[in-house]
Amino acid sequence: MEVEKIMLKKGLFVLTVALILSSFLFAQTEYMSGIPRNEIIIIENPDGRATDPDNFNIWAPGSPSWSRGLQQISMDALWYIDPDAGIEGDPWLNSLAAEPPIYNDDYTMMTIKLREGIYWSDGVEFTADDVVFTVETLKAHPTMAWGANFEIYVDQAYKTDDYTVVLKLKQPNSRMHATFTVRWSGCYIMPKHIFEKVENPEAYKFNPPVSLGPYVLESYDPNGYWNLWKKRDDWERSTLGKLYGEPGPNYVLYIGLSQERRFLDQMKHELDIVHDLAPEAAISLIQNNPYSVTWFEEFPWAHPDPTLISLLLNHEKYPYNIPEVRWALTLSLNMPEIALASYNGAATISPIAVPPTGNHLKWYFDPLEEWLKEFYIEVDGQKFFPYDDTIPFQVTDLAQKQFGYEVPDDPEKIKESLGYGWWKYSPETAEKLLISQGFTKDNRGRWRLPNGDLWRINIICEAEGRPIATRGAEKVAEQWRRFGIDAQIQGVGTAILWPNYLNPGNFEVAYAWNIETWGGHPDLSFFLRTWHSDFYRESGEVSAGSNYIRYKSDELDKIIEDLIKSDFFDYEESISIGLDFLKLMVRDMPEIPLMSYNVFTICDGYYWTGYPTSEDPYTNPVPNWANSKYMFPKLQPTGRK
Repeated sequence: MEVEKIMLKKGLFVLTVALILSSFLFAQTEYMSGIPRNEIIIIENPDGRATDPDNFNIWAPGSPSWSRGLQQISMDALWYIDPDAGIEGDPWLNSLAAEPPIYNDDYTMMTIKLREGIYWSDGVEFTADDVVFTVETLKAHPTMAWGANFEIYVDQAYKTDDYTVVLKLKQPNSRMHATFTVRWSGCYIMPKHIFEKVENPEAYKFNPPVSLGPYVLESYDPNGYWNLWKKRDDWERSTLGKLYGEPGPNYVLYIGLSQERRFLDQMKHELDIVHDLAPEAAISLIQNNPYSVTWFEEFPWAHPDPTLISLLLNHEKYPYNIPEVRWALTLSLNMPEIALASYNGAATISPIAVPPTGNHLKWYFDPLEEWLKEFYIEVDGQKFFPYDDTIPFQVTDLAQKQFGYEVPDDPEKIKESLGYGWWKYSPETAEKLLISQGFTKDNRGRWRLPNGDLWRINIICEAEGRPIATRGAEKVAEQWRRFGIDAQIQGVGTAILWPNYLNPGNFEVAYAWNIETWGGHPDLSFFLRTWHSDFYRESGEVSAGSNYIRYKSDELDKIIEDLIKSDFFDYEESISIGLDFLKLMVRDMPEIPLMSYNVFTICDGYYWTGYPTSEDPYTNPVPNWANSKYMFPKLQPTGRK
């Protein structure tokens, strides 16, 4: 009987694989009919299935899937900031704009000089008229993407010639250009000659889309699973082609796939770029496919995004408004265990409130290293030095012992890929801090609040889509339970985590992120501007920005005011102000920084070569980022057919 069951299971597995392969072959025939495999690059779209596959209006309210090639290779913006080195060796990239923005002395006027000789895919020249039209149209429709920014800040947009645009601002704003600057995305420019004929730009589907990028839409799945793009005949009239040369692939396919399909298809060399996989699946793929190309050649492999996963503590919920409590929670955590639970050890950890990626290492981590070693907190009248720079090395040792991974032994490589350090695991110090605030332990070792109530912590986290978040949150809850706190996790869907919980402050503790940086620029205003108390919203109201933790202080306000008054392109001043912010965040510990959001983007080198890596970090390889477009001129066929 057991043999029959085993045979039945094997038969079902074979049948399942056969069905997967046959469905793939059918789909492959549908979108690749007549296209040689060595002329097409196939890329995972992490959005999966587009909910409105006929709609390509990226500016529309609730706009459709952006990551199906729409924002990467069809749209274009004035400027880009790459989170890595940048294709020119500088993360700041002038795209549709010929040079950086020009402000007047009081930042009430911004002048944009445009690049000449750029054309829409239908042959119409790109000019200042398109930029003015974009600003005025979105300003008149504030529910459209970027519309609210223009409504708040822009008084008037006008041109002085065909390649010069001036924005007259309602109030001083030294960061107005940020709206037009792509990090993951940014305000893309609309084709005036198309949208001026449209009665309702919010409802218009922009199908087929007219491109400023080097590719045009060839076909798409009416069910929303894939989009096929073809290289423009006049690719040299796009900014990418004009500046960096011809893109290698003649065709680009963005396709939504299950985790299983991603693994199988790349093993068969039928998926060139995997956006992300669960750590164990990613590592298995890397170890079994000799053509795998990853950001780091060895452990931890993944690309660290300029996004910081943290334990967010709502300051309007007692006792998270007390600094000593926040530090106690920090010192009761064992980071190596969290790194192993969430990423199988392949985590890039951070003790400070910026992600440990790209140029942040030289701008912030190197300058703060000695300060962190000398930093102390007062505990029972004694100095306690909480920083521990051995933790990344503990993680590599554990990953090697527990999973058998080959790990780097060069200390500098370990710091670059796994972080510089974190906070000591010191539950005895955490206990002293809590006792100093009137907390007590009962005879069962459980912490009670000063009023005698049992201390319970509910950690909100993602329950689907990001297993690293669920696993990390569960390990945190387990450690706090070990420390004596009744902690548990509450998994919620990705689609509702931000609108239902973080934005309205409907949480006590969350395993998520609220700090995202440019990555390729030291200015922290990308997220920090709306942390000023002028933008403060109480719990129950929707946060005006990413200050979900409802943190405010006079010192923080002063730092933000200094930052906003500074010149965006004065790196030295930006870094100096940024260091002041990071020191404040260490002293106050308003949230507990954990690690960067590491993405297991895996490229397959069977058909294509030239992918970015940490050794050649010319752009971000994570394929749903708009700046991943800078890969395409570098990608070249290997010669395999």
